[in-house]
Amino acid sequence: MFSKILIANRGEIAIRIIRACREMGIESLAVYSTADADALHVSLADDAVCIGPPLPKDSYLKMETLITVAKAKGAQAIHPGYGFLSENADFADMCAENGITFIGPRGDVIRKMGDKDAARRTMKEAGVPTTPGTGIVRDVAAAKAEAAKIGYPIMVKATAGGGGKGIRIVKSEDELEKAFLTASAEALNAFGNGDCYIEKFLSPVKHIEVQLLCDEKGNIVCLGERECSIQKNNQKLLEESPSSAVTPELRERLYAAAVKAARAAGYTNAGTVEFLLDRDNNFYFMEMNTRLQVEHPVTEMVTNIDLVKWQIRIAAGVPLNFEQKNVFIHGHSIECRINAAGGSGEINILHVPGGFRVRFDTALYMGCKISPYYDSMIGKLIVQAKTRDEAIRRMQSALGELIMGGVDNNVETEMAIIGDKDFKSGSYYTDFMKTHFDN
Repeated sequence: MFSKILIANRGEIAIRIIRACREMGIESLAVYSTADADALHVSLADDAVCIGPPLPKDSYLKMETLITVAKAKGAQAIHPGYGFLSENADFADMCAENGITFIGPRGDVIRKMGDKDAARRTMKEAGVPTTPGTGIVRDVAAAKAEAAKIGYPIMVKATAGGGGKGIRIVKSEDELEKAFLTASAEALNAFGNGDCYIEKFLSPVKHIEVQLLCDEKGNIVCLGERECSIQKNNQKLLEESPSSAVTPELRERLYAAAVKAARAAGYTNAGTVEFLLDRDNNFYFMEMNTRLQVEHPVTEMVTNIDLVKWQIRIAAGVPLNFEQKNVFIHGHSIECRINAAGGSGEINILHVPGGFRVRFDTALYMGCKISPYYDSMIGKLIVQAKTRDEAIRRMQSALGELIMGGVDNNVETEMAIIGDKDFKSGSYYTDFMKTHFDN
């Protein structure tokens, strides 16, 4: 087992990993930008090193600097969390080349699954259902020809996309040229790769994902599914597990497809296979996330399995000590992502909700400053209960208790979602925010 791990991240996920390390008797090494000098993860870690100015490209994304710090401080492994370098194949390769364990899959696996065109081809060959679509489309003329074959509406998607970037819904040929060019330019700017492909736009659909743990011995377990259909601008706002739309028979089929996907990719560590589910219970592979998900706590709450600890164990070569038959889903869990609005600010009032099966993952404290340089998510409120109805009521109570002064946030929006009759019935799809709140 590792004696020291460098955590190449910030905020609540850095704190989450620090806590796991502490419970495992592993020393934690934090890194931080000058903007995060007073951040909570810096004070909680056993050691911390400043790695540069506020902009991520000058600090949290500086691969060579992170490797240098890890070596200088004697860290045998690096945990990337999510975001930043967590799905960067070159960084995973660089760690390996320098004798440092990257806590995640190998670089070649990240590269294969990060390229959505290559991932689709891999899944098709493995017999995993995929949405009707194309390979890489090089220009507008080719895009129009392919779209005509598939039939509108379609989606133009960047092969290297993520976080909602490089995606455009196109309802007619008149919209295609602008959508194709803007999606490509956005992806080129964000990911350094402007390649795009076309996929049939399915609606209405649910966004369902299956959490996996895969060890180095070839053992794979599925830890239930998560419903992630509450989204705005392709960004998730709320997640729950299990999905009220997934029957036991459908769950078996989803598990089988997810395992096929992982085996086809040669996957190890924690990963998530994401599917679109239509009204007829047909599902289609969307993508594989080769990292820890933001929404991993809902899985932990219903399975009682610590995903971060298992990430570390698997990276250290420890095999899974349980099988699929040992995985049980206990009750229901919901997570609300708490986002800051309007950029920066300072927390001058903070009351964190408590109570049975209530968890708030955050890096907030009284007087802390919200930086404009990083993601707007400032916390995750998670609850678990015996039933979905009880979990909804528990979340309503917890949201009502959550008070943050000094920074505009989305707590009222989350309250409105939780209280909506369509959400309560479970009969909602990925267009929920557009149909219920954008009018």
